[in-house]
Amino acid sequence: MLIDTHCHLDYLPLSPRLPEILMSASSSGIDRFIVPGVEPQSWERIISLSRKDERIFAAPGVHPMHADRWNSEAAEFLQRLVPEIVAVGEIGLDYLDGMPPRELQQAVFRAQLKIAKGAGLPVIIHCRKAFADLLRILLEESAGPVQGVMHAFSGSVEIARECIARGLKIGVAGPVTWNNAVKPVKVVQEIPLHHLLLETDSPDIPPEPHRGEVNEPAFLVEIARKVAEIKGITVEEVAGVSTESAKALFSRQSAR
Repeated sequence: MLIDTHCHLDYLPLSPRLPEILMSASSSGIDRFIVPGVEPQSWERIISLSRKDERIFAAPGVHPMHADRWNSEAAEFLQRLVPEIVAVGEIGLDYLDGMPPRELQQAVFRAQLKIAKGAGLPVIIHCRKAFADLLRILLEESAGPVQGVMHAFSGSVEIARECIARGLKIGVAGPVTWNNAVKPVKVVQEIPLHHLLLETDSPDIPPEPHRGEVNEPAFLVEIARKVAEIKGITVEEVAGVSTESAKALFSRQSAR
């Protein structure tokens, strides 16, 4: 059994084909799905999915690219959803050109960290070109380790170790399978398996041999195979350890 710890099942082009997508995933051994939100308008969709299908678990949050959509109403909405969710995500920092101002992103990230901490929930963190600020904010906002995962981690082994020291898991996605992959392969080589979680980020960043296609949860198997190959262990061992790690982190989903 595998858990796709990050898939946007409410996104086009997956949502119109959701029964087929879930059936394909089930046939490949993937039977639980963590679905992050990215902005308040998407939260009702993912909550609805989780209510309709016991295999789907919601993790609403405001992505840094939508930081300007965070306000007091969004904060109150997120607080109301706490009893039904397994994490707050996808939150974080993104310093690519064209993103909202860094100061705004940081303020929104801090606000959501506080809500997650107050609710005893883990966080799903997005970070691009902002690791120094992100690690600093995590230290400033947390009295102890932060429970969560670095989604589709793109940093170095050294940064991965700093994230783990703060209580975070490392999300391994499609890029680890790409023919030109360097940093993701090194991270999987160096980081112990129990600190790694598997994810597709569907419908984006598909693994080999599906590049150029719409990504979907069934392709998580390709990521598990690559992790097993890099570490010189069986796919079954990767599945067993990563699944138990995901259940422990997103503990509410393991109770179903």
